[in-house]
Amino acid sequence: MKLIVVLGPTASGKTRLAVALARHLNGEIISADSRQVYRGLNIGSGKDLDEYGEIPHHLIDIVDPGYEFSLFDFVRAFHEAFYAIIERGRFPILAGGTGLYLDAVVRGYELIKVGEDRELRRELEPLSHEELQSRLLELRPEQHNTSDLFDRSRLIRAIEIAAGELRHEARPVPLPQLTPLAFGLRWPRDLLRQRITSRLKQRLENGLIEEVAELHASGILWDTLDFYGLEYRFVARYLQGHLSRNDLFQKLNSAIHQFAKRQETWFRRMERQGTNIHWLDAEGDPLAELLAVCQDNMQ
Repeated sequence: MKLIVVLGPTASGKTRLAVALARHLNGEIISADSRQVYRGLNIGSGKDLDEYGEIPHHLIDIVDPGYEFSLFDFVRAFHEAFYAIIERGRFPILAGGTGLYLDAVVRGYELIKVGEDRELRRELEPLSHEELQSRLLELRPEQHNTSDLFDRSRLIRAIEIAAGELRHEARPVPLPQLTPLAFGLRWPRDLLRQRITSRLKQRLENGLIEEVAELHASGILWDTLDFYGLEYRFVARYLQGHLSRNDLFQKLNSAIHQFAKRQETWFRRMERQGTNIHWLDAEGDPLAELLAVCQDNMQ
């Protein structure tokens, strides 16, 4: 089954390209963004819903903040959206910048839903953080999500999942047999930096601070907001009085630039592991370039 993937770092124009492509191919867009699944996280997560226009889009605004949306949840939701799009006779387009989500689809991760193992948790509770890290790496030497290694609760959950997978406690998510064609948007570094800074200014002007304040007022804890990414983390610190307005902008801007570099590192990792990404000149006519490649590869 055919799938076009549109990826790129933050502020690269992925949504705009995906929408233009969907109009050309009678397509629908599946979002690969780990924050846009949450309702209420609009400005900070860059949903830009107005850009979609009449194009149907999926995996946006599907859970409430506080729910721990996992990679398993994403793969299952992707699977459901993909087949629904195919059944409607339309073309599926996966677009986003969360590398783990993209990689899971392109390389066909087989994931298993593992429930809570209270006996294992009691066994793990007295272990030090370093002992837990060693335990996880013994179970899963190829551990791809290194963030699990630094947070104790996520570390314990990762061990629980890895141990459950080894016991084959449940059936894996059934993945469609895909033939993905991946495209990436590439900007000169100085222009991407300008786009990132400009977009941050726009988000602050459009109510990012007010959005975070409203989320906290609705009952979302500061620590939870920290989990939802850079914009929510730094604005939460500003609202708590830990940062001045100038520090908020400067530190957040710098952090987003670093995040974009990490995204690009992940994409290079995907290429090293066998994913062929056709890089498009974002300054030119990326849609025409993409369609030319499709003509040669999707006959």
